Amino acid sequence: MPMSEANDRALEKKLNWLRPAVLGANDGIVSVAGMVMGVAGAGADRPTVLLAGIAALVAGSISMGGGEYVSVSAQRDTEISYGRTAEEVNAHPWGAAWSSFVAFAAGAVLPLIAITGPWEPYRELATVVAVVVALSITGWWAAWAGKSSPAKSIIRNVIISLLTMGISYAIGTLLGVTVL
Repeated sequence: MPMSEANDRALEKKLNWLRPAVLGANDGIVSVAGMVMGVAGAGADRPTVLLAGIAALVAGSISMGGGEYVSVSAQRDTEISYGRTAEEVNAHPWGAAWSSFVAFAAGAVLPLIAITGPWEPYRELATVVAVVVALSITGWWAAWAGKSSPAKSIIRNVIISLLTMGISYAIGTLLGVTVL
């Protein structure tokens, strides 16, 4: 195999786990942070926020893993239908699914701990700080693994998350509904 073909195959293999891992971790952090900030903004107590966060973690992990499996399976099937052999296809549905599932769950744990920790009066601030730090780390890691600009990756991760949490918190505050 010529060097460029070998590099292309190595890149495709790396992207098969890197993309779902970055997406899963970011989505776990941002989705669960948005969920718990919205519920906290509505004035819910710690047990209610914890329950909502756990439900979001479980549902999100399964959804992300299942979504990756389905989408990467469709990619694999399409590549084969266009004439590639199974050996030529680098799309591995189970690898992408597990990568996304585990990364979502790992990312989701952080905002859940931050919002339900013993610092009740500062729970929203603790969550924002924890999420900004976590997304800065995942942004840097994604850039490092992909050999791209860390600053650009970090900035887009943080901005999206701040918008998500802010809008979710505002909706919870405006609606002011708590679950008893």
